[in-house]
Amino acid sequence: VQLQASGGGLVQAGDSLRLSCAVSGGSFSINSMGWFRQAPGKEREFVATVNWNGVVTDYAESVRDRFTISRGNAKATVYLEMNSLKPEDTAVYYCAADRDLIITATTSVDYWGQGTQDTVSS
Repeated sequence: VQLQASGGGLVQAGDSLRLSCAVSGGSFSINSMGWFRQAPGKEREFVATVNWNGVVTDYAESVRDRFTISRGNAKATVYLEMNSLKPEDTAVYYCAADRDLIITATTSVDYWGQGTQDTVSS
């Protein structure tokens, strides 16, 4: 299983970004997908998750009401719409996929994508 993430970039505070992540090579085994992020000097942290049909979602409190996670029609793609971005959202964002029904902050994730850098300037 491979995860390919895209969509990072450099934006100003208040702007929006959309991240995408596509699963290939065995997506039938994937139930949940999500995003984590790691800021410089900090541990990787949970950002958002979505279940197999896109109905169940969960977010870290720091991004709730600003970020929206969704799955594509083919269920092998996950998106993260990030609005009202803040400088503290600056991090490397990692796509995650798992065979469990939902990813949580403590999930030992089965598959990781490469990181994509998002930088928010003030």
